[in-house]
Amino acid sequence: MKKKLIAGNWKMNGSSAVNEVLLKAVIAGMTGNDCLVAVCVPAPYLAQAQALTASSGIDVGSQDVSQHESGAYTGEVSAAMLKDFGVRYVIVGHSERRQYHAESDALVALKAQRALASGITPIVCVGETLAEREAGQTEEVVKRQLAAVIHANGHCISEIVVAYEPVWAIGTGKTATPEQAQQVHAVLRAQLKAATPHADRVHILYGGSMNAANAAHLLGQLDIDGGLVGGASLKAPDFLSIIAAAR
Repeated sequence: MKKKLIAGNWKMNGSSAVNEVLLKAVIAGMTGNDCLVAVCVPAPYLAQAQALTASSGIDVGSQDVSQHESGAYTGEVSAAMLKDFGVRYVIVGHSERRQYHAESDALVALKAQRALASGITPIVCVGETLAEREAGQTEEVVKRQLAAVIHANGHCISEIVVAYEPVWAIGTGKTATPEQAQQVHAVLRAQLKAATPHADRVHILYGGSMNAANAAHLLGQLDIDGGLVGGASLKAPDFLSIIAAAR
């Protein structure tokens, strides 16, 4: 059975001093953990995070990647550049990118393709809004979002990570019940199984306000293989509690 994956998404938070204190506390508290751990940090702190986590068992991830390989794209960061920093994971299609930067399913699929081509594992985010859930469209929405990535990366789709993040539960303090989350994870697993014989290799993470109090129950569900953790990843005790729950 594969190990669970706990990935912290710091979003646009941190400073050199704060990052050092946080990472050192997490590393010190990780004794005996038996899961995969990553921190997805703002791009300016990739080098610092890589230096602080060296030989710690923590992988470093980025929060975004350009769809372009190189060129006149001011402000963009390519997958090859991330690879230079030893980045292991990159988040693509986070709901905040889809909402605030109008990222389409096709663009997210292309970003995943760029990451895979550079040997970086994309954490592909899918999820529905509250209006879509109330309209009974949850399954339709997440399957459409994942289908675009499968279509663009079918030959290596077993190399991705999927994160189900109900948009209505991100940063709101609301959380899908473990049963609600499992229902959607099962839909995603079935979709992956139809696309690849290696679907069981794919980690499907839950990414909607996972915290120290609810992590164990969520992680106990059959198809929940870990968590994409937002606010709780900025507090060492909370992040460590989630890591402990994933053992």
